[in-house]
Amino acid sequence: MDSSSVRKPAVAGTFYPEDGAELHEMVQRFLREGHAASTPPRAVIAPHAGYIYSGPIAGSAFSGWQALREKIQRVVIAGPSHRLAF
Repeated sequence: MDSSSVRKPAVAGTFYPEDGAELHEMVQRFLREGHAASTPPRAVIAPHAGYIYSGPIAGSAFSGWQALREKIQRVVIAGPSHRLAF
């Protein structure tokens, strides 16, 4: 991917850590500590607020896919726009 097409993080250091290694470890911890359902989900509705608020719940929502991560071929994300109408 061309780096010019990657959006700069607008709220790094505010809603999630600015340091990439710290952010990676935080996300991995949320996934490790998540309480996955016994059957992998076909769809997930997960919060997207600041990670300190929503991370544990999102970790539980997405941890159900951990065992399938090598098999998943497509992910569709639908979410709100906080700044632009579309």
